[in-house]
Amino acid sequence: MKPSQTFCSLLLALGCLAAGGSANAQTYTNFIRQTQYPTGVVWDATVAETGTQQSALAVDPGGARFELWTVRSAPLTSYLLDSKYVGSYVPLAWVFAFTEDPYEAIPRTRADRPFWVYTNVSGLLNGATDPLPSKSVNFTRHVQSYGMGGNGIGLNRSLATLQTQSSLTVNGWQTLSFATNSIPGADRTKVRGEERFTISSLADYQAPASTLASLYIQVWPVASGFITGFTNGMVIKGSIPAVTATINDIYPDSRIFARAYQGASNLAAVGTIVPGSAVIIYDSIPQNRTLDLNDWNSVLTNDGVWTVDLMTTTPFGTERLSTVTFTVDRAIKVTGSVTTVD
Repeated sequence: MKPSQTFCSLLLALGCLAAGGSANAQTYTNFIRQTQYPTGVVWDATVAETGTQQSALAVDPGGARFELWTVRSAPLTSYLLDSKYVGSYVPLAWVFAFTEDPYEAIPRTRADRPFWVYTNVSGLLNGATDPLPSKSVNFTRHVQSYGMGGNGIGLNRSLATLQTQSSLTVNGWQTLSFATNSIPGADRTKVRGEERFTISSLADYQAPASTLASLYIQVWPVASGFITGFTNGMVIKGSIPAVTATINDIYPDSRIFARAYQGASNLAAVGTIVPGSAVIIYDSIPQNRTLDLNDWNSVLTNDGVWTVDLMTTTPFGTERLSTVTFTVDRAIKVTGSVTTVD
């Protein structure tokens, strides 16, 4: 048979709708790869962001796997967004993910945040004489670290660690909630890597076990930062020292800024944005920055106790990375006596 790729339109709506050209001046090329079984013949077809089209090859008796890929232009990187296996009695399956980050190209979240995975299987049979591959599918969860400073480019996913494995034998939706990720790493706030969820068919005499649906969620570390030049409790009597802010692992969609306000440390304070501290990051991987904070005379307008907070705003809220409280005492005090000589 030579089916329409209508069943792939759902994949396009989930992945390519955003991947086609939304991410910050980068361009994406989308294609569907069809692999025939048992021959192993492969055919690639470039596709639009949404829509349907006829399959170029007839689906052989052993079935065929359809993979939805998107290729980013800079840096040149390929992403497998989803896949479907089609056969004479193979069930259909879908896997979706939801995180608190609305980024559309690839599901992603932060190391300390929860996420949710939804599975749907249809077409499972339950008759006594029905073949086993028509009555059950495998569901696996793999985890893999990108390593220190890694970004996942060129990752060998065959080295991922199998976290859990189960069988799905009932049609319909299932929801899985994860309070946090399971990517290996001693410092749980600094892990970076991906979790991959896959629904696979069982092997039969015509075709090997094949992926019916798969997705991965990228996990990025929690940002950390510090301010140098000011120290807690210091008294500034003359000129303001050179001050820098260093931020590591800035989440891909973040705003960084330092705010200054008079008085002791107070998370509810509004303050004044320190010149040189405001940075907006819109990228696909975490960033590091070292910022020179300047023009303090326009900020520290009065003598007294002052606080400077290093802040970040992400899809998960606004948080303080570092804080320092000090005293400004620039008033000139003259002591002595005045005498006159007649």
